[in-house]
Amino acid sequence: MAQSQGWVTRYFKAFCKGFFVAVPVAVTFLDRVACVARVEGASMQPSLNPGGSQSSDVVLLNHWKVRKFEVQRGDIVSLVSPKNPEQKIIKRVIALEGDIVKTIGHKNRYVKVPRGHIWVEGDHHGHSFDSNSFGPVSLGLLHAHATHILWPPERWQKLESVLPPERLPVQSEKESLHGSP
Repeated sequence: MAQSQGWVTRYFKAFCKGFFVAVPVAVTFLDRVACVARVEGASMQPSLNPGGSQSSDVVLLNHWKVRKFEVQRGDIVSLVSPKNPEQKIIKRVIALEGDIVKTIGHKNRYVKVPRGHIWVEGDHHGHSFDSNSFGPVSLGLLHAHATHILWPPERWQKLESVLPPERLPVQSEKESLHGSP
């Protein structure tokens, strides 16, 4: 009986040591490097959730890539909602700081994206709460860059940074500095 109690004690101590090392490492990884998230809603259709309410895509979110606010037009990003800080939203980056963008339903027909901000939109116009509703978004609200669809298995794929041609900025910061081509 004493021998079996010794085995249980050793097992419990080993488990606790492993637990107290693994949990902080896992939490740090999920907070700083990458995590997974389920995408809800129709705002990013057809890129995400093409089946509508029947299925939800699960995506890999790369925190590391946005830590220096290095995003490109066309990237799909997760960010803290400017209207509800308790909620994270997922949108496509349409314009970067200094770009002039033609809006869809915003109070101003054209908006110049201020320094330290980006313009984000859902792919499903008219079904998206995005910059056309709340304006340019501070880079400080960036949470992660969506890089892959992980679930469902038949949709496994890398998410490409593609900007629809009709959503190209009217003028980008580079064009205004170097002249139009």
